[in-house]
Amino acid sequence: RDRRALASVAVQFFVNGALFASFVPRLPEIRDKVDINVATLGVLMSIAGLSGLVGSAVVGHAIGRFGTRHVMFGAGILLALSLPIVGIATTPLVLLLGLVGMMTFDVLVDVAMNMQGSWLSARRHLPVMNRLHGLWSLGTVVGGLSSSRLAAAGVSLSTHLAGAAALLLAALVFVNQGLLREDEQHEASSPEVGADRHRRGSPMLIVLGLAGVTAVAIESTSSDWAAFRLADDFGVTAGFAALAYVAVTTGMTIGRFGGDSAAARLEEIVLLRLASVLTGVGLIAATLLDNRYVSLAGYLAAGLGTATMLPTIYDRAAKHPGRPGAGLGALTAGLRTSTLSMPIIVGSLAATSLSVGQAVAIVTLPSVLGFVVINQLLQRNRSPRLE
Repeated sequence: RDRRALASVAVQFFVNGALFASFVPRLPEIRDKVDINVATLGVLMSIAGLSGLVGSAVVGHAIGRFGTRHVMFGAGILLALSLPIVGIATTPLVLLLGLVGMMTFDVLVDVAMNMQGSWLSARRHLPVMNRLHGLWSLGTVVGGLSSSRLAAAGVSLSTHLAGAAALLLAALVFVNQGLLREDEQHEASSPEVGADRHRRGSPMLIVLGLAGVTAVAIESTSSDWAAFRLADDFGVTAGFAALAYVAVTTGMTIGRFGGDSAAARLEEIVLLRLASVLTGVGLIAATLLDNRYVSLAGYLAAGLGTATMLPTIYDRAAKHPGRPGAGLGALTAGLRTSTLSMPIIVGSLAATSLSVGQAVAIVTLPSVLGFVVINQLLQRNRSPRLE
């Protein structure tokens, strides 16, 4: 039963990554079809991103009432139905409607699949959370490549995204049949434990939110600005600059598929400390040293280091005592907040006399230190009685 459930969760991770990657390479076409400029598209996507915070706020209540299996299936259907709306949009309002639906329901699916993945991972001799997130990364690669090929073949945007939605709906049938029927509960065994749970729980939700902010500030900023670092700071060709992004994502994919073996051999706190050191050293080389090849090597090291950060924190948030989904809801709120704010901060810094590398370093290096401190707080507040 657990093997079947794990297969279902694995499929959901892969499909979820592929779904979002299906429309990103076609954003220029979407912009032209809706007849807006890049700035307006950015505003619409930022507004849609804010709706993800709404999803983070309600996901704990939804899971507490309906359970992870029903939330994943129901939100997955609504997520799939939102994608074709993006494909048929010819006005900014319709495009915004589709994007808001995708961002909102993705949070619910994200939390539910991570909770089931965490429970199944804890039952196995070798954990699987890193590999599940590796499948998500692999899904983005497959979805992005498929999207590019379909666009090159002249397949219309509406047909492409409707087909992607249909594939997701078909996958949901398989996923729903295999998921765990009952959620794991971690109820307090005594009033004293319940009081301890409440006293620890609320402050730790804030810490988990900050963990999301720092982890995304490191991971997303490193990858999103990698090509700009090489193109703007070193003046290389577009093809060579793209290698920086490839280096980050390659390191991340390798790290995630190998991260579970490392997690089985090392304590969680030790693994995250090593990951933080590798990430910090890699980012210093990537953003501050004046050599394009050293920068590429640094980005590869940074990708390897960041690979295990989010999966481990997701696992920790899934095990947070209290209302089911509350920990992951706080984490995803931090993730969404960071996703919205970090591009603005880095872009503003890079628009000054600073280089792109210096702007990225100002954001990411303090975030690495913050992540270390936050991880220490999370580790210190772990309680075996509550797990």
